[in-house]
Amino acid sequence: MAETMQFDLVSPERRLMQEEVVSVQIPGADGDMTAMPNHAPLITTLRPGVLVVETQKGTQEFVVTGGFAELGEGLSVLAERALPKADVDQETYETLVEEAEAEYRKAKEVFVNEPGPVDDAAKLLADMVAVGTHIGLSTRQPNL
Repeated sequence: MAETMQFDLVSPERRLMQEEVVSVQIPGADGDMTAMPNHAPLITTLRPGVLVVETQKGTQEFVVTGGFAELGEGLSVLAERALPKADVDQETYETLVEEAEAEYRKAKEVFVNEPGPVDDAAKLLADMVAVGTHIGLSTRQPNL
C-alpha cells in the first residue's frame, strides 16, 4: 500500500477535495512539480493549469487559475478558482480566457511604462490559453 498525505483543495466558493492522496502534480508559477508524502516543506504560487491528484482509488484532475500551495506534513491548495476538469466545457474555458484577457488589457492601461506587471499579466493569459490545449479543447486565441 502506497504512503499517503492529507490533501485539501479549496477555492473561495467551496472545498473541492479533502482526502488522503498518494501525490499531487502542481502547476507552479516557477514550473510544474509533484508533491508526495515526506516532501520538503515549501510554499509556491500557482499558475493557470491542471492540478492532477492521485489517490489510492484513482486520479482526479482540476483546472486552477492561480493561487497558492503550501506543503508541510500535508498539502493545502488555496486556488483563486478551481473546477473539476470534467466541468470545464468549451464555453467555460472561453470565459476563463476572456477574464484573463481583460486583466491583461487592464494591466496595459494601468501600468503604461512598467513592463513587469504587463508581462506578468501576458504570461497568465498565455498560461490560461495553454490550458485549453492541455485539456483537449479548442484553444481561444486572445485578441491583443
